[in-house]
Amino acid sequence: MSPVVHLNGQFLPLDQAFVPVLDRGFIFGDGVYEVIPVYSRHVFRLEEHLRRLQHSLDGIRLANPHTDEEWGQLIRELVARNAGDDQYVYFHITRGVAKRDHAFPQNTAPTVFMMSSPLITSPQELVETGISAVSANDNRWDRCDIKSIALLPNVLLRQVAVDHGAAETVLFRDGILTEGSASNIFAVENGVILAPPKDNHMLPGITYDLVLELAAAHGIPLEIGKYHESRIRAANELWLTSSTKEVLPIIRLDAQPVGDGKPGAVFWKMHALYQDYKTRVMRSPA
Repeated sequence: MSPVVHLNGQFLPLDQAFVPVLDRGFIFGDGVYEVIPVYSRHVFRLEEHLRRLQHSLDGIRLANPHTDEEWGQLIRELVARNAGDDQYVYFHITRGVAKRDHAFPQNTAPTVFMMSSPLITSPQELVETGISAVSANDNRWDRCDIKSIALLPNVLLRQVAVDHGAAETVLFRDGILTEGSASNIFAVENGVILAPPKDNHMLPGITYDLVLELAAAHGIPLEIGKYHESRIRAANELWLTSSTKEVLPIIRLDAQPVGDGKPGAVFWKMHALYQDYKTRVMRSPA
């Protein structure tokens, strides 16, 4: 059975959903998106995701087609119409259908598309062994804080990892850590978590925020700053975080071991705190 999606006010099977070829998302990549995990049919941090969506819409000067309450209703109905207790909801808004012209069209309705897929988080075996990553120069545009659907730079950087048999590409801009091609990156130095700042060179991850909150709540030392590549390569631990991968240890970078080449003690503490948060907050009947 085809999954149910939502397109411009209508719920319908995925194989019946079509967008005109002159949609500006197709022609220009003119739109933004969000991805929200759902645990036991409970939407993960909806308010924070919708706040980030609004930031992205403001960044491309596109009016939000729905109120937060309307988004919440649509997301919950989409989840209810699809199978599986754990899902992730992807949705994006484009500037709509218009003749091909770089300038914004006038009086054009935005295109709103939403779909749900099974949420498959990292298997325990991968958590225990960790992953390998490669590094690359962060050559993307200067507004990485906008969650744009124009992801070709991220696609190319992610492919660098695939080409080298790795799971992620860690990005440095002018020698300073920014993020991964599809994740946020943390380092640990002598028991202290090092996190890059939320600026225009990284996407402000919702999982990134939760890691900061958990560290503060449980007394794990944390510093936010601009960290040079040499310091990151010498770190005791590296992690990546994302909505679907949650918190995952990087044990090799550019074929060199990170620390002792195993997931570190601070990672294991954060992993346990994250899983506890999921159980208490996201899987509770309330």
